Amino acid sequence: MSGSIDDKALDQLFRVARTHKKWLDRPVSDETLTAVFDLMKMPPTSANCSPARIVFVRSAEAKERLKPALIPTNVEQTMTAPVTAVIGYDLDFYERLPELYPFADARSWFAGNDALIQATAFRNGSLQGAYLIMAARALGLDCGPMSGFDNAKVDAAFFPDGRVRSNFLCNLGYGDPAAKQKRAPRLAFADACTIV
Repeated sequence: MSGSIDDKALDQLFRVARTHKKWLDRPVSDETLTAVFDLMKMPPTSANCSPARIVFVRSAEAKERLKPALIPTNVEQTMTAPVTAVIGYDLDFYERLPELYPFADARSWFAGNDALIQATAFRNGSLQGAYLIMAARALGLDCGPMSGFDNAKVDAAFFPDGRVRSNFLCNLGYGDPAAKQKRAPRLAFADACTIV
């Protein structure tokens, strides 16, 4: 690492980027989705546990399976998005730890400890969902992350074996710049942070 990235990159990732709800009619390729994943998998998770599981909902058939799970105010933005990422977390993540964390018997830390499994999977899956947003923005995609859906319906439609549970949705594509909303206020450092 050799210092901070430039202002243009910071704008793209943070300062100018917005949550989008209106989309251009421009597809997102398999190659782009693969590149997003290949970036999002690199930042840290606990013991490299990598519990996130993503279903990229792109086809008309898959969108129709997703639609009944959405609250009414999220239907249009999701149905018109080129892709909706269903970000889930795998409760059996620890079974892959011998491969992903070969430095210790990390599987034994989790096996049989349901509370630790749940907390670790949810926390680290959430982190990976945030990494997905940053990776997508870094590659020129716009994002519309959201709650506002029935998790049980999403899980039944896309994670029917019960091992993976949905966390949140993120619409992906190329946002309509004419429909970009003004940024809502953010907390000041002093309102959210303390240095001790």
